[in-house]
Amino acid sequence: MEFLPIERAAEAFQQPVTADEIQAVCLRVFGADVSSARELGSGMYNNTYRVAVTGHERPVILRIAPEPGRQFRSERQLMRNEYASVPWLTAIAPLMPRVIAADWSHQVIGRDYMVQTHLDGVPAPEGLGTYSRTSWPSFFRQMGSIARKIHGVRGPHFGPVGGPAYSTWSAAVAASLEGIVADLDAVGLDSADLRKVAEVASQHRAVLDEITEPRFLSGDLWTVNVMLAESTPEPVISGVLDLDRTWWGDPAADWTIRMALAKADEREAFWESYGAQDRSPAAVLRSRIYEARHIGAIRLERHRLGSANTVPQTYELMRNVLDQLRHESQRRAAGRSHGSALV
Repeated sequence: MEFLPIERAAEAFQQPVTADEIQAVCLRVFGADVSSARELGSGMYNNTYRVAVTGHERPVILRIAPEPGRQFRSERQLMRNEYASVPWLTAIAPLMPRVIAADWSHQVIGRDYMVQTHLDGVPAPEGLGTYSRTSWPSFFRQMGSIARKIHGVRGPHFGPVGGPAYSTWSAAVAASLEGIVADLDAVGLDSADLRKVAEVASQHRAVLDEITEPRFLSGDLWTVNVMLAESTPEPVISGVLDLDRTWWGDPAADWTIRMALAKADEREAFWESYGAQDRSPAAVLRSRIYEARHIGAIRLERHRLGSANTVPQTYELMRNVLDQLRHESQRRAAGRSHGSALV
């Protein structure tokens, strides 16, 4: 067996498995040996291997979750959450890899794993740069169309697709913020600013609970999660993968929306196919809370990936969001007082 793992530091979050463990998984799933396994470096949470199985014409993708003890509270059992999401993603089924096997038993190895079909194409972060920027708007229009299909799916509850379930959007947002705060505390990072955001979210539960219909949120869909077809005159999205942070809630809270709004460049074409955003005062206030949640998750991820030098930037970003939240809260309070005076 040819085995090509990525060399990682002993303290790195992602820890590889052995060649024997990959052989054991494929014997369980296919009843066959492995001729080669190459670890892919694009993912930042699971370990991902492209595996050639003896007697099978096409390679498969083997994804292995972190050991349970290494998973943060806010990122627990993401692979199981992704598996639970599959039945809800029929709107983009032609773009998704097919699940061949999933095993949470830990009988073969002490970690969750999932085997999927191999998606052809080129990862978008690599392939998009080979095209003229004049063709990039086409790519982002496709992203907008995919996001619109995903957000069009209605769900049974708020919160992660695989649970826990919440009856209100405010409760789901509060639980998410609490989870990230607990994780930041556990690794010794200051979480005081995110605690303040949680307080604001609690004060404005009624605004959050204007969202009454749970919609499907991809949780992580952007360029790093899509594949491009090869040898096309313009970028064509041919695959979508690694949607393990899915949850039910307000589409405006999705990572996809955050990234589409991040810069005024070719990505503005996203809105041509997705549709216009709600910019009402209530929607703006909710968007500030969502942005703070994203920044908290980014802070935790940067720590997890060993990028300590980039963690301080998240505190400055959070200060700006807190200032905006205070402004929005004061404006709403003033509006209510003015309304009362007119009665």
